[in-house]
Amino acid sequence: MGDVQQYFIEEKVRNFYSVSISGYHIAEAGANPITQLAFTLANGFTYVEYYLSRGMDINKFGPNLSFFFSNGVDPEYSVIGRVARKIWSKAMKNKYGANSRAQMLKYHIQTSGRSLHAQEIDFNDIRTTLQALYAINDNCNSLHTNAYDEAITTPTEESVRRAMAIQLIINKELGLAKNENPIQGAFIIEELTDLVEAAVLEEFDRITERGGVLGAMETMYQRSKIQEESMHYEMLKHTGEFPIIGVNTFLSSKGSPTVLPAEVIRATEEEKQAQIATKDNLHSAFAKAQQEQLSNIQQAAVKQDNIFEHLMEATKICTLGQITEALFEVGGQYRRICKQVARSFAALQTAYTELVEVFSFTVLVNLYFQKAQTERFALFLFKLKMLIFSKK
Repeated sequence: MGDVQQYFIEEKVRNFYSVSISGYHIAEAGANPITQLAFTLANGFTYVEYYLSRGMDINKFGPNLSFFFSNGVDPEYSVIGRVARKIWSKAMKNKYGANSRAQMLKYHIQTSGRSLHAQEIDFNDIRTTLQALYAINDNCNSLHTNAYDEAITTPTEESVRRAMAIQLIINKELGLAKNENPIQGAFIIEELTDLVEAAVLEEFDRITERGGVLGAMETMYQRSKIQEESMHYEMLKHTGEFPIIGVNTFLSSKGSPTVLPAEVIRATEEEKQAQIATKDNLHSAFAKAQQEQLSNIQQAAVKQDNIFEHLMEATKICTLGQITEALFEVGGQYRRICKQVARSFAALQTAYTELVEVFSFTVLVNLYFQKAQTERFALFLFKLKMLIFSKK
């Protein structure tokens, strides 16, 4: 990510976002609106800190950042944009000394895919309309409205046109939407803004207590919190405490059965073969040049040069598969550490400060994976402690 932003600065790329700092996947995985906003902004500030550590000017990279949120039907979603802008602007101005342009938070809203249901799917358009109205009233920079049938299949041309019509009708036909900020000053909006901002700042404190975003990830704090909130939502849905019309309450006379798709749109065999032929033609036409570009990428990765500028050239003639395999050869493939291992090593690092001097965290993890197949984890840790003491 740092290479991408460095490239943007050096090449003076403007009016184009170098990164979309997304909270949509966080919400879709089950997070409530407060957690989505807090985690996303925290990730954004982590990018800022990293870019600054590489010597970049905040006024040069600040305007290139964008955000991406999900909008559900909870009341907090009606102020998610203004709270995000408020917190971001304060931090960028007061903590980082950014100029007015870098203080401006730009964000995209996509209506919630998680709120779409396979029962009474025609009702999904109503939910999407309300979520879109939230977004437009809160002055989002761009908006995506989901198709009603995404709950069961890939959207059809008809359903996509209906989804597009939702935001067009709000923007072009709804009179109140012609006012730039129609809900500003309303008691509930002002009250929600203050409440959501306070809740987000409290979540920031919890993340900070765990060592920031990266530290919290080591113990899978974010993942655990999202899972807990997802389970809570599902419990409310199944008990009926959270009413969903046509799903768990006000069912039709037929019981609102799950709708099955008449057709699932897939690529035809002809289209698949055409794509394979395109790939083969690319390989045969640029075989020698491809190897040169892939070698350049590998050398940049090993030397820790800016890999993105080489990717910009390589992607003109190389496939994604070729680039991925080339990087695997020199950098290896990511393997997530299990929760037990992460917590155990975190505890060891705290208890034995000399651990960092003797072994790197990566070496310890590799040691564990070499031994874990044949020895109990507790026994391995005991041996590791003895090894540390012998090195002192």
